[in-house]
Amino acid sequence: MNRQLQKLRTRRSIIDAAFSLLDEQRSLSSVSLREVARVAGIAPTSFYRHFKDIDELGLTLVDEAGLALRQLMRQARLRIASGGGVISTSVDTFMEFISENSNVFRLLLREHTGTSLAFRAAVLREIQHFNVELTDYTKSTTGLPLFIANLQAEAMVKLVFSTGAEALDASPELKKNLAERLKLQLRFIANGAIKAAVN
Repeated sequence: MNRQLQKLRTRRSIIDAAFSLLDEQRSLSSVSLREVARVAGIAPTSFYRHFKDIDELGLTLVDEAGLALRQLMRQARLRIASGGGVISTSVDTFMEFISENSNVFRLLLREHTGTSLAFRAAVLREIQHFNVELTDYTKSTTGLPLFIANLQAEAMVKLVFSTGAEALDASPELKKNLAERLKLQLRFIANGAIKAAVN
């Protein structure tokens, strides 16, 4: 096998191993390099061929989680383009994402308020990317002024993150209720933004 391809596969194994170790009990700071290496099926010394230290791996995980969220948003837009309602489709896509990728979303939630300044800054950056994409989408589809579109995006992202935190370990019934409540709250925000732009 090509050496470069093998290196990429091993790096991917390390990232996947680290994500698999995160759950409702464990945060990034409690995961050790040796544990990650064991789950990835590599020698601990091999870890250093891919990452400088566990903190660099952590920052990579935050980047990956943010990218996954942005890809989710693009996926929702494709669904909307094929005939779904904007808010309803976005919320359904988001709820599917946190059900299938709970550790990815849990990482963003935890590190957003965690003890590591570098991780907090990285999560903030990812949320900002998310805000920018939603602002651009809102502005292009509604014609709202940039300032209002940005405020709407910020409010929506905060609300979605907050509801996602509640939904993470919720029963399917509660998740469904949270999703319906979120759709209604997002409509309040969207309608309020339109009214604010007119006044």
